[in-house]
Amino acid sequence: MADANLAFGTLLLLIFPLALLALLALIVRPRPVKIPLKNRHVFITGGSSGIGLALAHAAAAAESARVSILARSLDKLEEARDSIRLATGIEAAIYAADVRDFDAVKKAVDSAGPIDVLIVNQGVFFAGELEKQELSEVRFMIDVNLLGSFNVVKAALPGMKSRSDRRPVSIALMSSQAGQVGVYGYTAYSASKFGLRGMAEALQHEVIADDIHVSLIFPPDTETPGLAEETKTRPPLTSIIAASSGAMKADEVARKCFDGIKLGSFFVPCNFEGAMLAIATAGLAPQRSPLMAFVEVVAIGLMRVVALFFQWNWYGSITKFASKNK
Repeated sequence: MADANLAFGTLLLLIFPLALLALLALIVRPRPVKIPLKNRHVFITGGSSGIGLALAHAAAAAESARVSILARSLDKLEEARDSIRLATGIEAAIYAADVRDFDAVKKAVDSAGPIDVLIVNQGVFFAGELEKQELSEVRFMIDVNLLGSFNVVKAALPGMKSRSDRRPVSIALMSSQAGQVGVYGYTAYSASKFGLRGMAEALQHEVIADDIHVSLIFPPDTETPGLAEETKTRPPLTSIIAASSGAMKADEVARKCFDGIKLGSFFVPCNFEGAMLAIATAGLAPQRSPLMAFVEVVAIGLMRVVALFFQWNWYGSITKFASKNK
């Protein structure tokens, strides 16, 4: 009898995961997709430096894509164009515009022509406690990071929907690990990046019938000129908490981005911590991969425990710091 019960239990242990995986394969939406990049038009905002420039290099070098980059500074754009040409032999098109100005963005997008992969990458960041931060800085971050993303997507959508090439296309929004979890000193920045998730989830509903696929990218601290400046002024507690996730190089982030974009992944984490956060915060986000959906279902309880340990550690650091500086 004991042997029969053991055999039955073993059978259940084998059947349940397979049955769950089969169910998830039936219900995951949107369906899996492959988005080709080879010889297609990749349009990148914030493309004159940092992650944006690394994305432009990767698109030109690895995918032989037609690359367009948009940023505010024409001088920086010209330098970026020269570096892309020297490294890849491809001449990138450049457009100087402020993403806060819809008319200027629309003019640039229309001049660039039909876009196959739109990467909304621009971003600004000032670390600081809300009580001490100027409201002008708060508005600037929200205007550039969030409202600027609406301007770029709204400008590009008509052309992406009316394209003659009916292969699947992509809109990728550059969030941040600070768009997955709030961090001390990132009050305004996190708000601007968390907002992109709501935008991305609703936008995917609106454009899926046109074979347009939305990705939300979550880079950690990335070794860019912007990070070098930001770390000079960030609050000490922000540095303590941010140290739990190491910095990545911009070209590594670019590779992760394109890996996710080509698979149409909705969440695109860039490192192990980002992948854990993606599981812990999956919620009602779309999921294309039955295997990844299986991991989310099985691991989400454990990830909640891990998250609580992180919060225990962070709040401990905050309490200790506050007691020392009273």
